[in-house]
Amino acid sequence: MSSTTVPVPISSEDDRWISIHKRFLSECREKDAEVIFIGDCVLETLQHTASWNQYFAPMHSLNFSIYSDETQNTLWRIQNGALDNVKPKIVVLLVGTNNITNTAEEVAEGIFEIVKNIREKLPDAYIVLPTLLPRGQQPNRLREKNQQVNKLIAEKYSTNREDKVQTVQIDKGLVQADGTISHHDMFDYLNLTNTGYKKVFEPIYDLLSQILNENEPEKDLTPSE
Repeated sequence: MSSTTVPVPISSEDDRWISIHKRFLSECREKDAEVIFIGDCVLETLQHTASWNQYFAPMHSLNFSIYSDETQNTLWRIQNGALDNVKPKIVVLLVGTNNITNTAEEVAEGIFEIVKNIREKLPDAYIVLPTLLPRGQQPNRLREKNQQVNKLIAEKYSTNREDKVQTVQIDKGLVQADGTISHHDMFDYLNLTNTGYKKVFEPIYDLLSQILNENEPEKDLTPSE
């Protein structure tokens, strides 16, 4: 069994991580959400961008992401209440780039295990899996590994959405023709700038809008007398 599939919390002297988790549990009880984002740094920072305010806040979204999460940490949070007391129509999961010591196969196994747990908690929700983003200014081993993870995820889940699990490619346009990534898109070559977020998350917005519109109840268009 890989460490990526064994749920563990993150401990620290100031208990910051567990405090954030407890705040998320409170939000589950206090707020209704149609979309829940859960994962690592890429999703956590999203909520502080113009893209979040423009695209995702109006969808009644909650963001349960923590900067340092690896797959096993997100798994622990889900198994310890992060998706209890909520009934979102969609869960967006993006985690795995922080699992730098694990192989691509191990990271994919961790994501598979998280999807399994989300499905057990929320049998009717759509699960949207954005691709892991490239990282590093120049081509490197971790970037190649993320590409392999994306391939394994795509092979695991079909795109016909019969099982309500859908992958979405979000890394188009980040890697330039010479193989480099611009600091205008990723300021530290891991996390996105506002420009990068707008570029990367438009496909997610389009997909979420499509899913939400498909699930809207049909309106009675009969003219009133």
